[in-house]
Amino acid sequence: MRVYEDFLEQRRSAHTLRTLTPISRREQGRVLIAGKWYWDFASNDYLGLSQHPEMIQGASDFLKMHGMGSTGSRLLSGDHDVFHALEADVARWRGTESALVFNSGYQANIGILSALIGAGDVVFVDRLSHASLLDGILQSGARFFRFRHQDMGHLESLLEKHRARFKQAWIVTETVFSMDGDIVPIDAINELKKKYNASLFLDESHAVGMLDVRKFPADIMVGTFGKALGGSGAYVACSEIVKNYLIQTARSFIYSTAFPPVVAHWNRLALGMLFGGASVLEAASMFRDRLRVLGFQVWGETNIVPVVVGAAQDAVALSERLKSKGYWVPCVRPPTVAADASRLRFSVTSWHTTDLLKEVANVLA
Repeated sequence: MRVYEDFLEQRRSAHTLRTLTPISRREQGRVLIAGKWYWDFASNDYLGLSQHPEMIQGASDFLKMHGMGSTGSRLLSGDHDVFHALEADVARWRGTESALVFNSGYQANIGILSALIGAGDVVFVDRLSHASLLDGILQSGARFFRFRHQDMGHLESLLEKHRARFKQAWIVTETVFSMDGDIVPIDAINELKKKYNASLFLDESHAVGMLDVRKFPADIMVGTFGKALGGSGAYVACSEIVKNYLIQTARSFIYSTAFPPVVAHWNRLALGMLFGGASVLEAASMFRDRLRVLGFQVWGETNIVPVVVGAAQDAVALSERLKSKGYWVPCVRPPTVAADASRLRFSVTSWHTTDLLKEVANVLA
């Protein structure tokens, strides 16, 4: 046990020890923690759909009729017809031939990548891609190269040097990056894809509800229902052939009990409620501009607004200062980000008014 104790103590000393904070209640953009209310700037519920009364009523009616659990994997007795209806909705919305749903974004990425890619293939992945993408690539057994974040010149140099030696080539990246809030240069990356006969895998989880995802075409598009859609689970939008192939080979799909049918029903309702993203982006832009005027190093161009502090202990101190004023903004530290890039990650949602955002900026200053 000593090795575990030493590891935890090292993390504690470096101000990088992760902890869990129970939330008792969630209400209109605020969270109740240990008896005190805070404005929540850590949520991915970008449009507030998790609290929408029509959504709650619809889910409640469905739950009364169908109960809770799916009772099994979808290849056994857990394949409720609502899953097929949800997949048809996703395909229509995303403009693809077909779709398949998974229990989570993590399960989707590791299952799809490890199924579609194998030994003899090559992957070119953005250096700041999500851990689930990297884990899926590692499980695939393919050779992979990481290109500098959003650096199309570096990507092309890697493609030019290595592509010809492998069977399949894949470019893996995200539409909106969760820690930086920036957007993929989709036209440039698709040009490289075509030039070097590669396929594009795009994780669009943080773009859903905020951007028009149909403007970001790819061969494989993965997104989650657990962010702007306020639900749970994930989808892959793809061809019918790829869907059927994944049903045979994606281990995270085959060997998991399906999520509850009521969750699939919720996700269907949410797809019809995607609105308000433009106003959230506008508020986030104002917030970002104000922080820059105040002298902060701020990145991104979406509703994810990272304020880069630097050292982990400084980010912790700033987070605690905000908490003392009634704002819940947990800091992001290594190993999630680089050692000198600890930050406060503000997630601007539909609950955050411009006045509230100005107040937070003033507290930071």
